[in-house]
Amino acid sequence: MLRERKKVDKAYLYIVLVRSPSIVSHLIHLVTRDKYTHAALALDKDFQEMYSFARKYSYNPFIGRFKHERLDEGLYRRAERLPGVVLELEVSPEQYRKAQGIIQEFIFNSSRYKYNCRGLLYGLLNKPTRRDDRFLCSQFVYHVLHSCGLADFGLPENLVKPVDFLNLPVRVVYEGDLKKLTAVPERSGGVLSLLHRLRPRRRAS
Repeated sequence: MLRERKKVDKAYLYIVLVRSPSIVSHLIHLVTRDKYTHAALALDKDFQEMYSFARKYSYNPFIGRFKHERLDEGLYRRAERLPGVVLELEVSPEQYRKAQGIIQEFIFNSSRYKYNCRGLLYGLLNKPTRRDDRFLCSQFVYHVLHSCGLADFGLPENLVKPVDFLNLPVRVVYEGDLKKLTAVPERSGGVLSLLHRLRPRRRAS
């Protein structure tokens, strides 16, 4: 269940791009040579509400689903290093609430959704395909952002790649080994509070 938030003038979504040590990630990188091969969307600055489509079981790369992700669990926890980037996207409170509502629908109906294996294969071949109950990681993130009027790449959803989100008007608040973010102490004021002080940069649209 998502947490309720107070009314604010500004709101933020966080796009987390990763190159994970998975078989699927290696396959995607082999074909695309993209720096990042996985995307997730977080509703909060500490990644406690981070969602994507990924493997259901840590040791089985062939069964995927919609899931609540954490950087200190599963495949991420076993990785020695986790190259990635955290992008901060400023949105209106209305857009934030819409994104929150879309994700809530995925949570309530999580058993309906599966990983888009066909979409992955077609994407590597640059062929469009669509099923309303199948999603890739980047397809899910784009679906939420596009539905909220925050992104429009003019592409079929399954052809959107994680690196495409680097083209949005986002603030790059961290780039490096994401494993280091799991060891940030609470007294620092949270993960993103620390990152803003360390690496305040903005990527132009």
